[in-house]
Amino acid sequence: MGQIGRYNQLKHSKIRAFMKSPRLIPLVLLAVLAGLGTGVQAEKADRNKPMNIESDALRYDDLKQVSVFTGRVVLTKGTIVIRGAQIEVRQDAEGYQFGLVTSEPGKLAFFRQKREGVDEFIEGEGVTLEYDGRADTVKFITTAQLRRFRGATLADEVNGQVIVYNNTTDVFTVDSGKVQGGPSGTSGRVRAMLTPKPEPVTTPAGSPAPVLKTSPNLKDVPR
Repeated sequence: MGQIGRYNQLKHSKIRAFMKSPRLIPLVLLAVLAGLGTGVQAEKADRNKPMNIESDALRYDDLKQVSVFTGRVVLTKGTIVIRGAQIEVRQDAEGYQFGLVTSEPGKLAFFRQKREGVDEFIEGEGVTLEYDGRADTVKFITTAQLRRFRGATLADEVNGQVIVYNNTTDVFTVDSGKVQGGPSGTSGRVRAMLTPKPEPVTTPAGSPAPVLKTSPNLKDVPR
């Protein structure tokens, strides 16, 4: 076998080993889901927008700089929307905001944010959500779900026990966690549904470009 043949055999064996690795396959799926090659990120302006919260009740601790909102809580920050039964918000000395969202029994807390420059939205749910203003991340904990919509159409979906979404880089990490009630050390599974990115609409070669014509009755259009 020549040098080129040995190189190709080694390369193919490395590819097969990579695809068989149970730890690496989820990372491949997440790279596709995040659209790393598109340069699309979460709405950048959201980081500088004020945080607005509605709830049935509020308890504020000025010394600890902590506010606890309870009862059908809705938080908005630019295009960000967060809903839950209770949201605890604190602010550090540098002005960064942190939120802990808990859901009602039998329900999931909700998160939604627009992606920068495209008609796409990220939605997620979990029993508990953690929003970190300094790191600009959202963590979905227990029965975690994350979805990407193109307009109103569901494009991608991933499920796990813990999902961390980075608003700045648009990178997701998913932990399958432990199966409740299962044997010690038994893990669940990360599940993902991914759709190909739609092909851009192009004009066939040789086809004439559309020409806009003025209406001969333009003068008769009512003003």
